[in-house]
Amino acid sequence: MELKEFIQQYKEDQQINNSEIARRLGVTKSTIHKWLNGDVKKLQSETLQKLSQALGYDVEAVLNGQVIEFKKPILGYVKAGYNLYAEENYLGYEDVTAAENRQGDYFLQVTGDSMIGEGIMDGSLAYIKSCPDVPSGTIAVCLIGGEEVTIKRVIKKEDMIILEAANPQVPARYFSALEAATLPVQIIGRLVYVKTVF
Repeated sequence: MELKEFIQQYKEDQQINNSEIARRLGVTKSTIHKWLNGDVKKLQSETLQKLSQALGYDVEAVLNGQVIEFKKPILGYVKAGYNLYAEENYLGYEDVTAAENRQGDYFLQVTGDSMIGEGIMDGSLAYIKSCPDVPSGTIAVCLIGGEEVTIKRVIKKEDMIILEAANPQVPARYFSALEAATLPVQIIGRLVYVKTVF
């Protein structure tokens, strides 16, 4: 990867503009512009350290041609359906790219077929970003009653939460605001992408 690719990745990951990158890394906005144009290919040691810390890996090593492997844990299973109880069964690691490394936190292996309409098949690996909430319409991993874990599209209404399947043979589940709060129905992560190996 080239320096400009690291800066672009950081910009996209953080959803920030050039001015904010400049502020965080302690450089001028024009310097960021030069980096992104490919006019500058090297960084001062202190700036490299800040960028490495922000991205979560050694940028200098990659710029120098060293191959860095990125792996994320497969923490267990998630039901594309219902009634699978949450049980963390460590299943190993899965390779990710440098760009994907910051996009998510872990994989879960999918069981069931309730999300096949979204390309989430039985046996797929779902790459998940930990978060306590998602916008309505987002596919997320949810924990129901502290025990049952499922992957569904989360639909939010004023007085209820709907966990919607992507298979017409699997009914959606409806929780009133009170049920969602007392059970509880918790969002524990959003789907980044699905990896299916045939």
